[in-house]
Amino acid sequence: MDTKNIIAAISLSAAVIILYGLFFAPDPQELEKIRKEKSIVTQNSEAPKLEVKENIIELSRDEAMNISKRVEFENENIKGSISLVGGIIDDLIFKKYTETLDGTDKVIFLNPRNLKNGFFVETGWATNNKNIDLPNSKTLWKLENQNKLTVNSPIKLIWTNNQDITFEKKISIDNKYLFKIDQSITNKSDKTYNFYPFGQIIRNTAPKVSGFYILHEGLIGVFDDQLIEKDYKDVKDKNFSFNSTNGWLGITDKYFALTLIPENNKQFRSDFDYNDKFRASFIHNKPTEVGAKETKKNIVKIVIPAKEVNIIDGYAEKENINKYDLVIDFGWFYFIVKPLFFAIKYFFDLTGNFGIAIILITICIRIAFFPLANMSFRSMAKMKVLQPEMARLKELHKNDKMKLQQEMMALYKKEKVNPLSGCFPILLQIPFFFAIYKMLYISIEMRHQPFYGWIKDLSERDPTSIFNLFGLIPWDPPSFLMIGALPCLMGVTMYLQQKLNPTPPDPIQAKIFMFFPLFLTVILAPFASGLVLYWTANNILTMAQQIVIMKRTTVRTVQK
Repeated sequence: MDTKNIIAAISLSAAVIILYGLFFAPDPQELEKIRKEKSIVTQNSEAPKLEVKENIIELSRDEAMNISKRVEFENENIKGSISLVGGIIDDLIFKKYTETLDGTDKVIFLNPRNLKNGFFVETGWATNNKNIDLPNSKTLWKLENQNKLTVNSPIKLIWTNNQDITFEKKISIDNKYLFKIDQSITNKSDKTYNFYPFGQIIRNTAPKVSGFYILHEGLIGVFDDQLIEKDYKDVKDKNFSFNSTNGWLGITDKYFALTLIPENNKQFRSDFDYNDKFRASFIHNKPTEVGAKETKKNIVKIVIPAKEVNIIDGYAEKENINKYDLVIDFGWFYFIVKPLFFAIKYFFDLTGNFGIAIILITICIRIAFFPLANMSFRSMAKMKVLQPEMARLKELHKNDKMKLQQEMMALYKKEKVNPLSGCFPILLQIPFFFAIYKMLYISIEMRHQPFYGWIKDLSERDPTSIFNLFGLIPWDPPSFLMIGALPCLMGVTMYLQQKLNPTPPDPIQAKIFMFFPLFLTVILAPFASGLVLYWTANNILTMAQQIVIMKRTTVRTVQK
């Protein structure tokens, strides 16, 4: 691939973005007007504000777990427990995923509320009536039936206040990641009361995130078809409120998520806020009226998934969760990234090796763009052949730039060469390069997947370094010197590929391009090995295609 054309293509892409911002992007005042219109329901809502008051104490996780009575749950994919104090889900472990490649410790996702890294979800009822006792974070629920929550054995939690109002939670679990909370209120008194169903996810502290623009980690939701993503910093600086009748909300990490799904077709307000803790919550805007001797119900679904595409898509369809597939951050090029995922997943299922699947998908992409690449490479091949003639013309007309320009244009016309013809095909390929990069970066399916040899995890950087001769010298270099064998191979292939391209006429430009492979090697060294493998395979295929085209390309011009 012509480095010059890559830079030109990136510049054109930037220009498109700038032009969009200047001429097509929505006016900020109009956006503010829309935002205010959407907030009218929130301002007029009588739903009470949810308060979060918890003390964080320095305890080990085991100590925190033993503070309250618990009921365990387990299925094929997850295990954990529900605290009977508060009736919250605050302990969850992914059984199929480990923290490190070589480790045995399973991924712990949820933690008790009184820990520094507390992360949990709760559901319940709120009211504006100050005279009604409601279950809260300190309420001890009574376990009515089973001692363990399983796929075939739901549990029932019950609590009754001093006003003869009984609150009940029937909790069931499927064989993957779904909790169903069937909560009810039975009013045994002679009065009528109003209650508001709510759910909230609380995270005491922000976790360590990648901090990379390509992936969203933080608070997320879909409200009436609109995807909302807010980073921890955003929520710390400002609270956000949204109104919807159909949607979901949650907090997402790179590979795992915790999400709440309110009942469809019931208007709710959702808040992303921070008050010493991060919170994603919802509460119904309209109250549930519970008359004397009456029982009312509400269903809340909680999905705590490993972000596997098939799992997420399955819940979106089966549970009718609007745009739930967006919990996986496929980004702007969704329509390209997701099909690429299914393609690479097919090759993985076929070969059993994710690295081989990456190479095969690279071949498929090269085949798909073969006609465009041919157009670009033929132009570059002709430009390379014409370089001696171009050098002669520059020397001949070095004092007459107008004449030189005329002679150059005549040469291009005679040989049917367009110096810019290589740029457009590459510009068209940029979304696909970005899409494959995005797909490899976000896919949990690639996590801890080996290739061959020293590449034990394609989702992590190459563990070797050229500065200790790839492990031959017993020294562990610092992180910034970890430039592995695979990035070095990628750099070599890029250098060799560059040699096949025409040399820039400007000597300074030529030197810059000469060091570009080294620069890119250093830049890509910290990236996932899967991405570097893709880039290396792409370079090799590109070189092969260029060599074939160059051998078949001739020009008519003979030096005078």
